Amino acid sequence: MQKLNRIDDIKELISNKKMVLLYFSTNDCGICTTLLPKIEKMLLNYTEISSAHVSIDELPAASGEFMIFTVPTVLLFAEGREIIREARFISIDMLEEKIQKYYRN
Repeated sequence: MQKLNRIDDIKELISNKKMVLLYFSTNDCGICTTLLPKIEKMLLNYTEISSAHVSIDELPAASGEFMIFTVPTVLLFAEGREIIREARFISIDMLEEKIQKYYRN
């Protein structure tokens, strides 16, 4: 998962790729650190989804731009439109189930 540190880079990724998963976290979030490798592993099954990690500590403006009120937050975009938003207590199984609904279409 690539790490993005500029709002323009994030917007460009969203507009240029069919599906994009963004993972927002902070450095002091233990759950964020534990969840990231699980999401990366899950994404191996979805080769059409581009992904990026955004640290709110390194890019505070991202929290306002994408309305991130808690971490971790996962956003999934399809053709530039946000279709999934999961935050705080994220179940990998439930997230994957939601992704599958859009991924197959």
